[in-house]
Amino acid sequence: MNKITVVGAGNVGATTAQRLAEKELAREIVLVDIVDGVPQGKGLDQWESAPIEGFDSRITGSNGYGAAEGSELFIVTAGIARKPGMSREDLLRTNVDIVKSVGLEIKKCSPKAIVIVVSNPLDTMCYVMKETLGASRERVLGMAGVLDTARYRSFLAQALDVSVEDIQAMVLGGHGDTMVPLVSYTTVAGIPITQLMDADEIEKHVQRARSGGAEIVAFLKTGSAYYAPSAAAVQMAEAIVKDKKRILPCSAWLEGEYGMKGVFLGVPCKLGARGLEQIIEIDMNPAERAALTKSADAVRETQDMVRL
Repeated sequence: MNKITVVGAGNVGATTAQRLAEKELAREIVLVDIVDGVPQGKGLDQWESAPIEGFDSRITGSNGYGAAEGSELFIVTAGIARKPGMSREDLLRTNVDIVKSVGLEIKKCSPKAIVIVVSNPLDTMCYVMKETLGASRERVLGMAGVLDTARYRSFLAQALDVSVEDIQAMVLGGHGDTMVPLVSYTTVAGIPITQLMDADEIEKHVQRARSGGAEIVAFLKTGSAYYAPSAAAVQMAEAIVKDKKRILPCSAWLEGEYGMKGVFLGVPCKLGARGLEQIIEIDMNPAERAALTKSADAVRETQDMVRL
């Protein structure tokens, strides 16, 4: 790929840009942010690491979208975190305005680009981006399920004292308290998790996955997670850039799958050169199906608050 642009040069965005460059997923990585000097300084610092890390992807920083023109892929991390005294509606309104403005810029400079959204509230921001771009669902995806699944897998690997590579799992639904870790599809080297861990222990890790972001915020106090979120976004980007046809849990626009439509929700997605290439429908037990429906209802409630 010739050019990838990361919007937002905060911790998530900057770390994403560095990971993209180190994997050499594009000849040029553009880091865009409205704060004067920040993307330029971070981009230069990252480029100066190239001789040490051994990558030739050139990283540049910019306060405008001129440098992003022609990008085939955008990763959008822009937005604010909720502050003391700020209601959910205030946060939503502010980030809707931010993501909408980003979408309008993308539409002008790279109208055919694929967009991975990382901004929160994730599923609703995907809706804002899709509507702003007027894009097909193939071109707008949300990063959430990959991150939530990674957290779930890491907790299980730690508890069982096994390699994270041997934990296979999938977390679906909205990115938040209603996410749905699929216990029935969780295995360790092909062995069902239910043969290695009792139900109460599994539920403990399911709940920890649901509050994984909040747990990190509680430690950091003045910030939120960025190493795992950036890794998740880059895994999605790599699947698209290399046309890998990977099956990853991503937030996608449903058009009847799982009996739902008109909502972004975390589901198994095949990612390739065209972006979203297929939504995989899987069988779930009644409890998982009910949880997914409940999660979709929660996402739709927030999505319905958006006024574009």
